[in-house]
Amino acid sequence: MPLTDKAVVVTGAGSGIGRASAFRFARAGARLVLLDIDGDGLSRTAHELSSPVVEVEGDAADETTVGRAIEECVRAYGRLDGYFANAGIVGSMAKVTELSVGDFERVLRVNLLGAFLGIKHAAGRMKSGGSIVCTASVAALRSGAGPAPYSASKAAIVNLVCTSAAQLSGTGIRVNAICPGLVETEMTRPVFELARAKKTEHKIGQLNPLGRAAGAEEIAEVALFLLSDAASYVDGQAIVVDGGLSASLPFVPGKMW
Repeated sequence: MPLTDKAVVVTGAGSGIGRASAFRFARAGARLVLLDIDGDGLSRTAHELSSPVVEVEGDAADETTVGRAIEECVRAYGRLDGYFANAGIVGSMAKVTELSVGDFERVLRVNLLGAFLGIKHAAGRMKSGGSIVCTASVAALRSGAGPAPYSASKAAIVNLVCTSAAQLSGTGIRVNAICPGLVETEMTRPVFELARAKKTEHKIGQLNPLGRAAGAEEIAEVALFLLSDAASYVDGQAIVVDGGLSASLPFVPGKMW
């Protein structure tokens, strides 16, 4: 199995992509430390896994909490091989002219600071190389995929990953990002529920070539790849997993071809 005996920390493990990734990593043989600010969600994930895990309840954008999760990993398993900095929020949907400074700062704190702290502390404890993966977004690459604070935070994560990979040259530590498109999770569920209520669910994902949204499990597969030795020559990259959405300029299906 691709993660056999590898010790991995997953943030935002109580729901969505983090939860799906915890299950996928466990099936791949990983030894897990799960971190989430939602204690109930964290407990559900941990209790439903077939293998023992270490639970850390707390804020993935708090330096003490991140440090504690990593130390718990080293204490429990004797090593740290992987860190999935996945925790994040969407934040305010207001236009940029109507956003408060507090709205903007809150999203950057959770999304960007959380990724920074993960890279900083994980890299310091990876003694013989390792892999750090951060969840960015297709909204990091184009407008129209998320509100301003969210998009800015995810764009910053992409550059942070590139910069960190360069600065960790020679350590054997790889740092990469995943840029998901539309994924059905607890965070995006209102969009899907509204579409179902309006009987327009078939239109979700219609702008991308695959014509659908992703499942969290599909993003987890990419995270698994990046954490595994199969991605041993992938470093400093933002891997886009968006059904082809960002591959094209907008067009009306049936009007061009």
